[in-house]
Amino acid sequence: MSKEYQDLDDEVFYPESDGKPMADNTLQYEWIVMIKEGLEVELPNDFVAADLFWYPVKGNTNLHYAPDVMVALGRPKGYRGSYKQWEENNVTPQVVFEILSPRNTAMEMHRKHDFYNSYGVQEYYLYDPHNNEFLVWQREHDNLSPVDFVGGWVSPLLGIRFQPTTEKLQIFHRDGEPFLSYLQVRETAQYERAEKEKERAEKEKERAEKERERAEKEKERAEKEVALAKVQEEQAEKNRLKEKLRQLGIDPDSV
Repeated sequence: MSKEYQDLDDEVFYPESDGKPMADNTLQYEWIVMIKEGLEVELPNDFVAADLFWYPVKGNTNLHYAPDVMVALGRPKGYRGSYKQWEENNVTPQVVFEILSPRNTAMEMHRKHDFYNSYGVQEYYLYDPHNNEFLVWQREHDNLSPVDFVGGWVSPLLGIRFQPTTEKLQIFHRDGEPFLSYLQVRETAQYERAEKEKERAEKEKERAEKERERAEKEKERAEKEVALAKVQEEQAEKNRLKEKLRQLGIDPDSV
């Protein structure tokens, strides 16, 4: 590639938004947030994004999609206006998630599948929370092929477990803990804060009790010192009187 072409290509503007909302409804939004935040916890050193434009080919601004959630293993976390693959050591996002809304069409989802298939996605997960339908594709022989799993499914790349039920899809971390919704995360955070405040109050109470005991012991010690000083003073006074009596030629023990 000539330097002139490189300079021209560096000036290409890659849009970072299409002006559309991340989700069409609150249910879709809740699932996107839950999966994205759960993966952030599961993958502390890898790049996870939601609704971020992915450009696989340098210079082609028309070729892009924004998966509801995507994972680029081996790429560091941090700000991106879009995921420009040529700036990421040409690492393709290996895992993508799509959460369906009633507005998604079959043709639209077919185009997304073709895009993910063409540009190297290894695992593709699609969930329709309205109809509770969960589909999985895995790359085999250079193609994303549907997975006909029975019961649950464990992601080969992420290690997380998907467990469809009659009510909804459940997702579990590698340690067996479930992915939490935003509301559950908030409730958990509130509970943890309350527990920490309770623990802090108990420690403060314990500290105050120890301080009270220390103050009582200090008071007792001071009282003992005062009493001892008084006894010593009385004894000193007796000794002075005895000495005066001796000076007068009187035996103090006979008095």
